[in-house]
Amino acid sequence: MSHDDGYGNDSGRTGNGYSTIGGTRQTRTRLPDGEGGDGYGPRRPARNSRSLVTVVGVIVLLLGAIAFANMGGGDGSDGDGASGSNGKKADATSTAATGTKPVTGKNGEIPSGFAHDQQGAQSAAANYAAALGSDGMFNEDSRREIVQALADSSTKASLQTGFDADYSQAFLAQIGLNADGSAPAGSTFVNRTMPAGTNVKQYSAETADVDVWCTGLFGLTGEKSTKPVTSGWFTVTMKLTWDGSDWKILETGQKQGPTPVTGDNPVSGSAEIAETVNGFGGFTYAR
Repeated sequence: MSHDDGYGNDSGRTGNGYSTIGGTRQTRTRLPDGEGGDGYGPRRPARNSRSLVTVVGVIVLLLGAIAFANMGGGDGSDGDGASGSNGKKADATSTAATGTKPVTGKNGEIPSGFAHDQQGAQSAAANYAAALGSDGMFNEDSRREIVQALADSSTKASLQTGFDADYSQAFLAQIGLNADGSAPAGSTFVNRTMPAGTNVKQYSAETADVDVWCTGLFGLTGEKSTKPVTSGWFTVTMKLTWDGSDWKILETGQKQGPTPVTGDNPVSGSAEIAETVNGFGGFTYAR
């Protein structure tokens, strides 16, 4: 079995293995190459000061026109939200923060007790993607705790067997980790998944198919590391079932991208990355 890297890369072929989310049938991701071979893409040309003043002036005029157009009464607006031509208040966009506050319950270190609705399914999928894409999956004991907490009773055994096979001793050695999944002395292992958004593909009271668009970090810090920390984009696919009290995983997989163009940020040093990862914790995700 090949080992997916958490971003769709097959570590058995590339030699740069990442975590696995979903076990088998993964696709491979190749990050876009930047022009000039720097991996960051072409830099945007700087605007001259005259062009900048012109642009700012246009924006100010446009904002003023919009504000003027929205002034006045008699349009049926109650003043606390935008109204459409039909007098109804506009809905929040899909990219806005919405819904119920994050859950307060926890199953071990993983949030639990999600709402029995589409929003709850999305929040559960986002949190589960972060857990399955964490460095805890590389240690046998913590991996078992994660899988047993997230999987439905009907799939616990099969999911556990699949993940245990993915994180074999050979795989750990290939990516430079010790037999227990820890980093070698003098280095820090980084494997973190950050959901950027969710999308419900199918929903009923019993099951939900949810896609979680993620960015992730993977690699080893340290002066002697041959696998520096890199970033990638991928989409985790998850089939959930309602077990009577919470959403649980039936199936999970992964596909590459969508991947944005890499920005112009300068690359940080290995020590700074290690310090940041150790000093900044993760989140509970909820819509």
